[in-house]
Amino acid sequence: MNKNATVIAVVFATCGLIYAQAASASGDDHAPKFGGIVAEGKAFDAELVAKPELITIHVRDHGKPMATKGAKGKITMLNGTDKTVMDLFPAGDSRMEAKGKFNVIAGTKAVTEITLEGRKPSTLRFVIK
Repeated sequence: MNKNATVIAVVFATCGLIYAQAASASGDDHAPKFGGIVAEGKAFDAELVAKPELITIHVRDHGKPMATKGAKGKITMLNGTDKTVMDLFPAGDSRMEAKGKFNVIAGTKAVTEITLEGRKPSTLRFVIK
C-alpha cells in the first residue's frame, strides 16, 4: 500500500470513530422513554403507552417533545374482529390521551391519526407486545 492510500485509510477510520462516538453520545431518539412502544412517522415519532382505561401517546421529533396544544387525533384498536375507535385529546405539553375501556393484550394493533396544529395528519401503527 502506498503512502497516500495509508493516509486516506487513516482519515476514513478516524471519521468513522468520530461518527460512532457522536451517535452513541446522543442516545437513541427512538427508544421508549415512558415504558411504551415507539413508532416512527413521517412528521414525528410517537410512543404509545396502553392501559386498560387510558391510552397515552407521547409525541416527539428526534427525541424532543412536540407541542400538542390544538392537536386532534383518533386511535383505532384492533383485536381480531373487535374494533374500538376513540378520539385523542391534548393532555399536556407533548401528550395525547384517550380515556375509556380498552382490550390491551399482546397482539393488539393500534393505528393513530394525529394532526398537530398547522401540520398535515400523520398516521402511526403500533403492535402491543
